[in-house]
Amino acid sequence: MSRFILRRDRVRLFVWLFSISALTWLTAISFTGLYQTEQERQAIAETMKNPAMSAMIGKGYGLDAYTTGAMLAHQMLLFTAVAVAIMSILFVNRHTRAEEEDGRFELLRALPVGGLTNIGATLLLNATFNVLLAIVTAIGLLALQIESIDLVGSMLYGAALVVTGIFFGVVTALFAQLSESARGTIGLSFSILGLAYLLRAVGDAGNAILSWFSPLGWVLAAEVFVNNYWWPIVLTLAGALVIACIAFYLHALRDLGAGYIRARRGRKSASVFLQTSFGLAFRLQRTALYSWAIGMFVLGLSYGSVLGDLESFFLENEMLAQMLQPVEGFSLLEQFIPMLMSVIAMIGTIPVLMVMLKVRREEKKGRLDAILSRSVSRIRLLSEYVLLSFLTSIVMLGVGALGLWSASSAVLTENLSIGLLLKAAYVNVPAILVMIGMVVLLIGLLPSRSNAIWVYLIYSFIVVYMGGLLQFPDWLGKLSPFGYVPKVPIEQVNGTIASLVVLLGIVLIAFGMKMFSKRDVQ
Repeated sequence: MSRFILRRDRVRLFVWLFSISALTWLTAISFTGLYQTEQERQAIAETMKNPAMSAMIGKGYGLDAYTTGAMLAHQMLLFTAVAVAIMSILFVNRHTRAEEEDGRFELLRALPVGGLTNIGATLLLNATFNVLLAIVTAIGLLALQIESIDLVGSMLYGAALVVTGIFFGVVTALFAQLSESARGTIGLSFSILGLAYLLRAVGDAGNAILSWFSPLGWVLAAEVFVNNYWWPIVLTLAGALVIACIAFYLHALRDLGAGYIRARRGRKSASVFLQTSFGLAFRLQRTALYSWAIGMFVLGLSYGSVLGDLESFFLENEMLAQMLQPVEGFSLLEQFIPMLMSVIAMIGTIPVLMVMLKVRREEKKGRLDAILSRSVSRIRLLSEYVLLSFLTSIVMLGVGALGLWSASSAVLTENLSIGLLLKAAYVNVPAILVMIGMVVLLIGLLPSRSNAIWVYLIYSFIVVYMGGLLQFPDWLGKLSPFGYVPKVPIEQVNGTIASLVVLLGIVLIAFGMKMFSKRDVQ
């Protein structure tokens, strides 16, 4: 079973492995270039004492001697651990409750396969892969030969990732027994991850006791590259083993396809809105969209909370100051807004693309046939998903800008204009429209390769956001639609360029719809 699962997910797991480990290595390398002297490191350490920063990335430690290793663990370990947790949640859900919901596990149970084999193989492979990820990450950090990144600290950094992945993997396995659906399992698992982050954030910002109710708080208590405590790793692993035993016990008792938490009864009759294909498309993704809207607002709050220390954060470091390319007549804050909005826009593009890719997922599961067999044309169906994804982009950009404005009002003496922030956010709409058009084109022309849009989004993030730091040539940024977004408020909106980008998005959408109307529904 483990070999079978690995055979199906080998590419996906390799992408996770490469992305997380490479991001860690690149961050360590960038820190050595950004903060070359002890004075520069101590200057950034002062900004880390802000409660807002503690809530976002964890309580500072080793700030009196802020070495590159301490900086890496303090600023990156939490976000890397969250990424590992997300990877484990998706992996375990896909091979437990999702397999059961789709009926594939029933076929396996018809063979000489034990009742606990599937969940056991899934958790075993999840733990094995997390160990492999930790080893690769630790070896890579050691290979950088940075003075403050030693063997013990690198091993502890990797161990923190291992136990985080194992913990949230078994949490997902537990919820796979409680919930009756894969969507419910994902929702409960991500709720626990969000609650863990929130408890740690409140605890690190003030009430330290709350941090001990969060597994993410346990991991950060290891104080990697500074004190190197191993007992938080053992504590997290012990908690994971207890939860795993409960998950195995509940799995052995329940019927196939059942869950301990019964789904609430739905309405006897559908509303007028739900009886439309647009209403159905929204209803299927309603919970995820609400969650993303809350996440975008929190993201805006996180960025807005650091604006009060912006001057010391940038002006003490020459390389960071160069990233902004100072413009005469504009303050540092005004120059920083486009950088923040580019990140918010590209992260906000994720739920937009997920809405469109839902068409492909419904097709693969054979559920589009039930809709298309009624008086719903393919063009109408795809058009309504395009409309929903476009409205999603408007909402995500808006709530992100609102969160940024709310937090900035609390830390800045002169409040930013909400109108200015909304304008800086919505100038990204034409670029997002092109991204929608590209995924529609893939669905219509190359449906089996529709997930390739994620690669293009990652490319856009790297060349647009990190292009200045990595000194990429300008033409690489122009290969992404986000490379044509004006930097409001320091640049004026060019109506001609914006119109051409919008036109390109409309052409891609129209051509994709035409191809979708002609090809076979798989």
